[in-house]
Amino acid sequence: MGLEEEIEALREEIAETPYNKSTEAHIGRLKAKLAEKKEKLENQSSAGGGHGYAVEKHGDATVALVGFPSVGKSTLINALTNADSEVGSYEFTTLDVNPGMLKYRGANIQILDVPGLIEGAAGGRGGGKEVLSVVRTADLVVFMLSVFEIEQYDRLREELYATNIRLDTEPPNINIRKTHKDGLGVTMSDDVSLDEETVKQVLREYGYVNAKVTIPHDLTIDELVDAVMDNRVYLPSMVSVNKADLIDKSYLPTVKEELRDRDLDPDDVLFISAEKGLGLDGLKERLWEELGVIRIYMDKPGRGVDYEEPLILFEGDTVGDACEKLGGEFDERFKFARVSGESAKHDDQQVGKSHELADEDVLRIVARK
Repeated sequence: MGLEEEIEALREEIAETPYNKSTEAHIGRLKAKLAEKKEKLENQSSAGGGHGYAVEKHGDATVALVGFPSVGKSTLINALTNADSEVGSYEFTTLDVNPGMLKYRGANIQILDVPGLIEGAAGGRGGGKEVLSVVRTADLVVFMLSVFEIEQYDRLREELYATNIRLDTEPPNINIRKTHKDGLGVTMSDDVSLDEETVKQVLREYGYVNAKVTIPHDLTIDELVDAVMDNRVYLPSMVSVNKADLIDKSYLPTVKEELRDRDLDPDDVLFISAEKGLGLDGLKERLWEELGVIRIYMDKPGRGVDYEEPLILFEGDTVGDACEKLGGEFDERFKFARVSGESAKHDDQQVGKSHELADEDVLRIVARK
């Protein structure tokens, strides 16, 4: 039996096994085995070569436009950036990843117009594996749906999940420390619903014999498997609905209901028309917010504050992160910094590398001679 047949057999057994406390450990073992074999199959496929979609990252942040063929991604990227992506009314117009650069509030945001995904992309249909490998490198995933095909969202999320992309969630907070003896020791908080034997079964599937495991919060078997594997990517996402100019007012309630059915708040979804240029200013603002980009104005000795070309960082970044991005002498010869703005207690506050910066702070770095 080949790997693909083994994977399908495992999926069928999982689907046919009723989930309860007496079967939980068995299902955990099956899911761990399934994830392991899927990774093995993926590695074999990658080793086989083929046409790839490697795209060098440029700019301050990268956004991946994800959608089915002919949803309007090429039209949108042409409207937002300096790209020149071929546009057509037929499917599969875009055959290669086409990057464009959106310049917004002093930041350069790279937007990738990837080939339209089709159902079964994670399994290799339509070059889907190569497409999804590009999505994994992005800082933000933007689902682009047709207003007449909201159900595409379900299949797109499934394809991303199947290729180990986890959206809008944090990695499970689990600590695994290998030991030399005493087998598997599991410490769990009171709110963890998984059985201890389930945890041990999953760990054994990945070769753990002696280890101390700490689980501080509740999680599912799938999240436990994710925590043990090291190839999951965790990304934020947002949703835009294209061709909004074609919506009849009487049809709008139906669209909103379809969004709610998928736990999407219609007020949080961006309704746009890439062809007519409607809603694009709101989309740019939303990209900025979702990326968590901040601008830092550098106070340069003898030249004053540079408000024209800010240093672009992300929310939560520190003075140390600024030094690292600036590179060279700033990181190596750092003495202290002075900060004015929202993150400072007062103007020209003296801070160290651990100081967390805020949007539009003014930063002056004092370096050792």
